[in-house]
Amino acid sequence: MKESKNTAVITVIGKDRVGIIAGISKILADYSININDISQTIMDDIFTMIMMVDLKDLKIEESDIADKLKAFGKENALSVSIQHTDLFNAMHRI
Repeated sequence: MKESKNTAVITVIGKDRVGIIAGISKILADYSININDISQTIMDDIFTMIMMVDLKDLKIEESDIADKLKAFGKENALSVSIQHTDLFNAMHRI
């Protein structure tokens, strides 16, 4: 059986504006969460981003980082979510 990675997927969707990536990245850096991969695009003024992050050095409970990301989203009219990679993969398995 493959050992579970300690990674998560973060998704961000909302109206484009300056500082979205910086704001999310600052929250992650504050809690020692490394960004392994990032993809972002703007489609007709709608910002979309997916990040793969490493939780191995996490300095906060996973539920607390989810709350901090959601609060940032609420303050900035964005939909922000984080899911452990295993959960994300299970939900998207055909």
